[in-house]
Amino acid sequence: MSGYLNTLVFGIYPYIALAVLILGSVMRYDREPYSWRSGSSQLLRRKQLVWGSVLFHVGVLVIFFGHLVGLLTPIGIFDALGISHGAKQILAIVAGGVAGVMAIIGASLLVHRRLFDARVRATSSPSDTLVIVLLWLQLALGLQTIPISMQHLDGHEMVKFMSWAQGIFIFNPDASGFVIDASPIFKAHLFLGLTILLIFPFTRLVHMLSVPVRYIWRPGFQVVRERNQRAVHRQPAE
Repeated sequence: MSGYLNTLVFGIYPYIALAVLILGSVMRYDREPYSWRSGSSQLLRRKQLVWGSVLFHVGVLVIFFGHLVGLLTPIGIFDALGISHGAKQILAIVAGGVAGVMAIIGASLLVHRRLFDARVRATSSPSDTLVIVLLWLQLALGLQTIPISMQHLDGHEMVKFMSWAQGIFIFNPDASGFVIDASPIFKAHLFLGLTILLIFPFTRLVHMLSVPVRYIWRPGFQVVRERNQRAVHRQPAE
């Protein structure tokens, strides 16, 4: 990848994605508050949804917070705690690998359900299908980075991505230079991750920002009540 293209994708595009993420989410919540939901389809093919959803959400949450802490924690803090780059790399491979396998199994069940169940497909919007497919691809790319990471157990490769992510958040104009020689698999993983942030405000993913902690203790079913209403007969206007 040329220096100019690398700067465009990993030096400028992150700010575009983050700006759209923040402004788009605020505008959607302000203008379309009733669309701020996950759009559950659990009444259709529920058993596959439960297994897929649990595996997917648990795996993705571990991956998300692992990336958040691993990439944005200053390197000096790990050094002060006596955690070597190699130890951090191995922890990321093991924990990320287990969570990634869980998540992609769950995502595969959800993709199959959404694409091959006629009833679910009929109630799905194009953005619903696009999101779950993109998340599946992102998980697959993430798992493909593990063999590459195992070739760099000294942790040097991970330090590049930490320096890049932290450089973006402190507005370092040279942040893209940290990943210029990274593996194409890693670059594809970063690019797709930024793209998911870009489309985030326009999809059902916005419900993640509501932080519904009580969802953890929510029963696995919804109570649907039928309300009887008396028919009101009106005389036709003369």
